[in-house]
Amino acid sequence: MITKRIIPCLDVRDGRVVKGVNFASLRDVSSPVELAEFYSSSGADELVFYDITASSDGRRLFADILRETASRVFIPLTVGGGIREVEDFDRVLKCGADKVSVNSGAITNPDIIPRAAEKYGSQCVVLSVDIKRVDGSFHVFKNGGRIDTGLEAIEWIRRGVENGAGEIVVNSIDTDGVGGGFDIEMLRAVCDAVKVPVIASGGAGCTEDFIKLFKEVPDVDAGLAATVFHFGQIKIPELKRVLRAEGIDMRL
Repeated sequence: MITKRIIPCLDVRDGRVVKGVNFASLRDVSSPVELAEFYSSSGADELVFYDITASSDGRRLFADILRETASRVFIPLTVGGGIREVEDFDRVLKCGADKVSVNSGAITNPDIIPRAAEKYGSQCVVLSVDIKRVDGSFHVFKNGGRIDTGLEAIEWIRRGVENGAGEIVVNSIDTDGVGGGFDIEMLRAVCDAVKVPVIASGGAGCTEDFIKLFKEVPDVDAGLAATVFHFGQIKIPELKRVLRAEGIDMRL
């Protein structure tokens, strides 16, 4: 049985961790350095760091904050935000990232995935996809969920894996920050389409949501969340003990 992962997400804007609902109405949470250190020592399996306005602002990710954050964690760190060229992979990896997440940059420059996979290996290339239902179809959005690309999400994900992405993060805009549970229908569709690790993001509101995720979508590899962890609604050590008791393999 493959061990499932629990992953906190740090959405960083102007050097601070923020969180909103449906990718909007952002509120301040904490310092990314302090939160990263806390999660690293609290049993998180991995950590995701997104500079959420780098792409929409047309700038590079804040390297100084990332470097300090990476120096405090001892678990795998995935970093995204403003990744537009293969050279951005090199810069972020040198700051201490283990994997690099590309989202809007892959839409603008699709060649970035195969080129990065060839240079750094597929295990380093994470395709993050912001998805929202539009007239009953799954659409890919870019620039932090602001722009509908018109791309059909499942086909976009399948193409990304064929081009070398070694992991997929599925961000459901419809369920983000709402606390009503993960988007099971969407996640099943993605897991049926590809055979690389799939990380579910958006919608966790309680421990039962994680139980439902791993039991109803057994092929999903990890549950990613922010609000419930940042504000103490769910404590990671307790969550993992409950999941283990439910027969879901966890690293305690």
